[in-house]
Amino acid sequence: MATNTRIINPAVPNLPLGTDQYERRYQDQFTNVLRLYFNQLRNALSELLGNIGGSYIGFPYVAASDEALQYATAANTPTIVQWNTLEAGNGFTLNPNNTATAQVSGVYKITYSLQFANNDNAAHDALVWLRLNGDNSTHDVTNSTTIFTVQPRKSALIPNYVCGYSEVVFPLNAGDSVGLWWGTEQAATSGGATGIYIDYQAAQTTPMAYPAVPSAIGSITFVSALPT
Repeated sequence: MATNTRIINPAVPNLPLGTDQYERRYQDQFTNVLRLYFNQLRNALSELLGNIGGSYIGFPYVAASDEALQYATAANTPTIVQWNTLEAGNGFTLNPNNTATAQVSGVYKITYSLQFANNDNAAHDALVWLRLNGDNSTHDVTNSTTIFTVQPRKSALIPNYVCGYSEVVFPLNAGDSVGLWWGTEQAATSGGATGIYIDYQAAQTTPMAYPAVPSAIGSITFVSALPT
């Protein structure tokens, strides 16, 4: 049996205690309890194996975003991507140090979108990759780097933008923490130095209305159990 959002797990049948001698009433009661249980089990399996059965299954996941300008620590210096808003999640914790910790082992896919901006008058690259359980290069996830080239600014007051979108599939053990890191050879700073940064824009009403532009949007979703 299913509700709008989940399949109801059939309760273990409460079988009646047997009598010392054969009794038709006991046998009918015993059979009826089993019949009810198997009917519930059949209904649950029918929902699960139906055309939209997957809609009743819950998997570990986390989705987060950030509503602030993000600057690299310095040029050619790895800097962790920040996340200040947990959009939704199950089976993960979003940590104050901008990592996410898996509660369940498995193969996962991270999908991210970073709003890179370049206010310098030359093109520059931004590199993004994953790290597990640490903040130095020994914890980098193999083959997880993507390079985004951001063209020179449009004018002195208008930067050029690139949506830094990519995804990586990787294994996690329960208790592992994953962080998204980035760096650039030309880093903008809050003090005015020009280069690459991750931009945030509040919701606008003119010249047309549209929602805020987060500096970072990302999600981690469950793909499969770990290979045995």
